[in-house]
Amino acid sequence: MVSIEDNFKFHKNDIIVVGCSAGPDSMALVDMLLKVREKYSLSLIVAHVNHNLRKQSVQEEEYLRNYCEKHHIMFEGMVITEYGDDNFHNEARNIRYDFFEKVVYKYHAQYLMTAHHGDDLVETILMRITRGSNLNGYSGFKKVVDMEGYQIVRPLLVYTKQELEEYDKINHVMYYIDSSNAKDKYTRNRYRKYVLPFLKEEDPNVHLKYLKFSTVLNEANQFIEHERDKALKKVIHNDSLEIEEFKKLDLFIQKEVLYYMMNEYYQDDLILINDKHIELLLNLIYSNRANAFVNLPNEVIATKTYHVLELKKVTTEITTYEVELSKYVELPNHHVIEQVDELLGSGNDTCRLLSTEISLPLTVRTRKFGDRMSVKGNGTKKIKDIFIDKKVKASERDLWPVVVDAKGVIVWLPGLKKSKYDKKKTESYDIILKYS
Repeated sequence: MVSIEDNFKFHKNDIIVVGCSAGPDSMALVDMLLKVREKYSLSLIVAHVNHNLRKQSVQEEEYLRNYCEKHHIMFEGMVITEYGDDNFHNEARNIRYDFFEKVVYKYHAQYLMTAHHGDDLVETILMRITRGSNLNGYSGFKKVVDMEGYQIVRPLLVYTKQELEEYDKINHVMYYIDSSNAKDKYTRNRYRKYVLPFLKEEDPNVHLKYLKFSTVLNEANQFIEHERDKALKKVIHNDSLEIEEFKKLDLFIQKEVLYYMMNEYYQDDLILINDKHIELLLNLIYSNRANAFVNLPNEVIATKTYHVLELKKVTTEITTYEVELSKYVELPNHHVIEQVDELLGSGNDTCRLLSTEISLPLTVRTRKFGDRMSVKGNGTKKIKDIFIDKKVKASERDLWPVVVDAKGVIVWLPGLKKSKYDKKKTESYDIILKYS
């Protein structure tokens, strides 16, 4: 019998956001949480994204709203009105998780739960093996991922899709089927329809073997990333790769460094990038030509100039601005920063400062090479790394606002990260800023 308590340790008064599509997997997850809600005094919030691609999407959203109202669950929904990325699945995923994170921060939740199951993990691992990746990619995805202030938890990885559908049937849980899941034009669907059934004929519990495989790879990757991070300090300066120092590294670590650099532009994209592109970069680095370049997907170019390698978006004209922060500033990225007298929120789109701890006036500018910000309790962090952690598209980073004081100290990265200078609502402050 499926029981979520076997796979997650609940605590009293946990606040949990559930990413829910209204499909059989996510509806099973919501029902499981309802069954233990009273026992642990849980606060549940369902977050739903209407991808706006099927007529049934409106019906699914309405069903979820009514379901949540009936069961006294908070509901948060959004509709995707347009897509701009050639890779629909990657863009949709980024939009979903950005929305989920906003809901998590809105309710001060400790967890974002998704209904990924064992079959999903098998499919992801097989896809990445076929396309080529690094150790982190080959592991698929983790059961628990530490984010800033919360955790993403996937408590259903030990179950198959069939087991979750049987759960729905036994517990009379209504759900919707996405008709696009049957179309062979999508890569994942082909693995689901043709490869996975063969593996299950060999072993009905093959998903558990893949889960163990993923766990082992994740453990090994933690060690590898530690070694890679040490290498990064030696070979990357001002966002450029020092080739001579890079050549001193072990080949395996070299590849990990290049994957790290490419992550800024491609993040978790399975379609656009693979180990063939790593080979292209290695060939460029080790070529005898002093000046050369290679074109990468999505109009990214890798340029070798003597002893330095750089990656950049060739179609993005780097635009800079610097403006003194007054009561109200309209920004080139179509957002606004304003100084307000009162504000209830406490997310990353707000900032409270004490004027005696900083140097006035404040200025809003674009990022600069080497920018670092002092964060609470964690020393300093590179602005570039914050962009990567938050999965900000490379095309958006050049216009992203950075708030600095008169001495050039970064006091806030609006919408993304607070500095050590930010004050809680219970502390003393005399400046309140809002980013919208």
